[in-house]
Amino acid sequence: MAAGYAELLRTRHAARLLVGTLIGRLPNGTAAIAIVLFTRSEGGSYSLAGALAAAYGVANAVGQPLLGRAVDLYGQPRVQLPAAVVSALGMVWLALAGTGSVAAAYAAVVVAGLFTPPLEGGLRALWPGVLGGREERVHAAYAMDAVAQEVMFTVGPLLVTLFVALWSPAGALLALNAIGVLGALSVVVSEPSRTWRSEPREAHWLGALRSKGLLALLGAFFFVGTALGSIAVAGVAYADDHGDQAVYGWLMAALGLGALVGGVVYGARQWAGAPERRLRLLVALLAVCYLPLVWTPGPVAMAGLAALAGVFLAPALACAFIVVDRHAPAGTVTEAFSWLVTFFGVGAAIGTAVAGPVVEWAGTAASFGVAGVAGAAALLVLMVTQGVLASGGRGRAVAGSSEAVRGPVVEGVANGVS
Repeated sequence: MAAGYAELLRTRHAARLLVGTLIGRLPNGTAAIAIVLFTRSEGGSYSLAGALAAAYGVANAVGQPLLGRAVDLYGQPRVQLPAAVVSALGMVWLALAGTGSVAAAYAAVVVAGLFTPPLEGGLRALWPGVLGGREERVHAAYAMDAVAQEVMFTVGPLLVTLFVALWSPAGALLALNAIGVLGALSVVVSEPSRTWRSEPREAHWLGALRSKGLLALLGAFFFVGTALGSIAVAGVAYADDHGDQAVYGWLMAALGLGALVGGVVYGARQWAGAPERRLRLLVALLAVCYLPLVWTPGPVAMAGLAALAGVFLAPALACAFIVVDRHAPAGTVTEAFSWLVTFFGVGAAIGTAVAGPVVEWAGTAASFGVAGVAGAAALLVLMVTQGVLASGGRGRAVAGSSEAVRGPVVEGVANGVS
């Protein structure tokens, strides 16, 4: 599959859009880690750290579909870059003001989260045009997209810990957000982003949420986000238990590495059958692999369990992107993918908010148990709604592949979950 990914990346604009989007998403992908480490360095409690990360996540969840709808209506450059700048300024505010004023800290993370640009949804909207609307290539791009995200989530925690070691937690916040603005700029000045136009859409106040199948998918991935959010906080507690903050970075990197390996293996073949049925199996395996984390063995063994916990994440995301394609109403592609980011982000925010008090009340092992419970809940949602998912898809080839979407250059950019 590496050769297949290389062939995709040789397509004009593909590598630039993928890399630019990943760099642009770096502040969002590392926000929970950076906020928790910054708050702890300021003397804040685990509960405050979790609550601030949760506030960022909730604000991000509110902003993503609103900005995604704006992208569908007004195009990418008019929305993505201004949002990236305002979001970065929110994190600058937090880094400079600290957590002495809790109200100001909350306001800063809310601004940063609310204006996070919907680069994920934007990239997935661009893929059909960039790849000529060929379904098999777009689906391969979704798998590559999920794998590339795991590279970011593997490298991201290490970058945070590196920047903290070189400068400080505040310096890490500033550096990551400056890099993120440059990534967003690289995307929006590209020809595909500048010329992309959404399909004609039916006027409806619910937008993409009028699809029952999409709602079912979003419900499931809310709980997948909850699991990952809880692991972010539980990992910090585990590192503190072992007296070394670097352990946290290695655990998160192992989680991302496991997902990366799983995504590469998943993308190495064409899959027959309905993606909705395949998604249930992948989420079931994901939930099972969260359970061993409660054993909390030594750091080396724990890194191995973290890698196992990540193996089915990228495949589940890649499959979910296809399901979004099949269920999103016409003209709502960026918004639909942004809703996936939103529900995932809200779930992650709830996970961080729950795991903080659980650490303090019941210990580190119990906080990892939150992930297992959330994984089981995600599977339950997919099982209960399997009839809706099976019957509600539009069955289109790929989202946004019509002539109305392609425009003069026919390109596409979107992303898949945090």
